Amino acid sequence: MHSEEQATGQAEQEEPMAVAARWVATARNIVVLTGAGISAESGVPTFRDAQTGFWAQYRPEDMASREGYLANPAMVWRWYEYRRELVAKVRPNAGHEALATFEKLHGGDFTLVTQNVDGLHQRAGSADVLCLHGNLNAQAWLDTPRDCCHLDWAVAGDPPHCDRCGNLVRPAVVWFGEALPIKILGRAQHAAEHCDLMLVVGTAGAVYPAAGLARLASRVGARVVIVNPAPSELDDAADLIVRSSASVALPWILGTGDGRIAA
Repeated sequence: MHSEEQATGQAEQEEPMAVAARWVATARNIVVLTGAGISAESGVPTFRDAQTGFWAQYRPEDMASREGYLANPAMVWRWYEYRRELVAKVRPNAGHEALATFEKLHGGDFTLVTQNVDGLHQRAGSADVLCLHGNLNAQAWLDTPRDCCHLDWAVAGDPPHCDRCGNLVRPAVVWFGEALPIKILGRAQHAAEHCDLMLVVGTAGAVYPAAGLARLASRVGARVVIVNPAPSELDDAADLIVRSSASVALPWILGTGDGRIAA
């Protein structure tokens, strides 16, 4: 059996995607963390990229904070309706589909964590996605709901609201100054602490605490593979870097191109 040093030397001589595929094939507990890059391949604009035309006059904080929402709820609600329309026009790509197929076929533990709010993983068929930053297509109440507050009863408008107490419906996404959903973050951290392989796909690694999951996995001894066509701020935590897009690399690495797990 190879020593750790021998295995590392062997990995350095192989093509990165071949090494990643071999590591996936032998891993029992895999975590995948995805970021904006995988959705950009489907044509989903980033938050700031969507601020064009009429919307370019507003600061991000105006569109994605409690204070901004209260200052102009109709404008902010229309902004999120506009973003939902943009997302509805795109489709999951081969990277999303590879992850959904792998989830169904993988014999060990598998956890998919995403920083994206577009719902493309779910549309591709992934069943249990930990959405660290929420879901653009879901709704919540702005304030703690009272007994009269039921989303099904909300009065239509810009934005919808409770006609009894005036509570406003808001997008179920994490805004500036808000904490990540504690239960979802806890599940993601637990998965990172217990995995033996983490794939970090399409993220610049600049947003915490999401980026901290890769460093957490590295600290507990898991292999960390970065899949990104450009350098990221997590490259120093990686055991292997695959300079490729998700739609090209993931079907190959995960062995799902012909519907089978790589052996």
